[in-house]
Amino acid sequence: MTVTLNQLQSFLAVTRSGSVSGAAEELVVTQPSVSAALRALSRELGVELTERSGRGIQLSPAGRAFLPFASNVLGLLEQGRQAAREAAGRSAGLVRIAAVTTAGEYLAPALVQAFRARRPNAELTLEVANRERVFRWVLDHDADVAIGGRAPGDDRLVGEPFLPNELVLITSRDDPLAGRGDVPIAELAERTWLLREEGSGTRSMIEELLALHGLRPRTLPFGSNGAIKHAVRIGLGVSVQSRIAVELELRTGMLAAIRLREGLPERQWYALRSAVGPQRPLVTDFLAFVHTPEARAAIEVAQRP
Repeated sequence: MTVTLNQLQSFLAVTRSGSVSGAAEELVVTQPSVSAALRALSRELGVELTERSGRGIQLSPAGRAFLPFASNVLGLLEQGRQAAREAAGRSAGLVRIAAVTTAGEYLAPALVQAFRARRPNAELTLEVANRERVFRWVLDHDADVAIGGRAPGDDRLVGEPFLPNELVLITSRDDPLAGRGDVPIAELAERTWLLREEGSGTRSMIEELLALHGLRPRTLPFGSNGAIKHAVRIGLGVSVQSRIAVELELRTGMLAAIRLREGLPERQWYALRSAVGPQRPLVTDFLAFVHTPEARAAIEVAQRP
C-alpha cells in the first residue's frame, strides 16, 4: 500500500471543511488536485472514504473509521519533526498547551509563567476552549498537553490529577440562603441555574448534579465564567464554578456561597496527553513540573488579591 502525505492532508482538509473547494482553499491547491488525492487514497484503501451530502461531501462510515488513524499519522510526523529539530539544536523546545476555559483563565497562565522561569529558552503556547475541543486537539496532536478535568473514558488519552478542583455554589451576596448552614438542594428547585455553553465540562457537571437529585429547574446558558459571575452577582440565578474562578469575588464579598447539605461533586485538575506515540523530552518535563510544589506555589500566588 502506498499512501502519501498529500493524500492524508487532502483527506483531513476535506474532513475539516466539508467540501473539496474548502479543502483546496485551505491547502492553497486546485480543486482537481484535492479530488485526485481523495480518489487515490480511496483506491489504496479499497473503500470509499467520502459520500455526497447536499452540495458538499461528508465522511462515509469507512472514512469516519479511518479519520483518527490519519490524524495520528500526520500528528506524529509533526511531533517527530519537532523532536528532530530540538535534538539538533535548531529549536529550544516547544510545548503546546490546551486548557479548558476555567483552567485557561485562572490556572494555566501561572503554570506557563513558572515553567518559563525554569526553562527560559523554551517556547510555550496556550490555547483555551471548551472540554470537547481541548481533548480533540490532543487526540489530533495539535496540542501536546491538556489542562482540564478527567479524560472522557478514551484510552487514547492519559492523564494524572495534580491539583484539587474545589467546586462552589455561588449566589448573590444578599441571598438569605448564603447565611444559613447546610441547605437541601431541593430548596433551589425554583431558582434559575446559570450554565456555560454546550461542550463545557462545568455545564455537564451541573446537569448531572440536577438530574441526580431529580430537579428540573429553569436554566439559562451564558458563554463565559465572567458573564455567569456578573449574572449571579445581580441576582439572575445561581451557578456552580471552580473555586479558583470565584475566589476573589468571595473574599471581597461580591459573591456569596451556598453550602449544600448533599455536597458538591469532588473534582481534580488533570494534566493529560495523547497515549499514542512517544513524548518529546520538554513535554515530559512540563508534565512532571505541574506536580511539583513549585507549580502549586505559583498557582497559589496567582490567586491572591
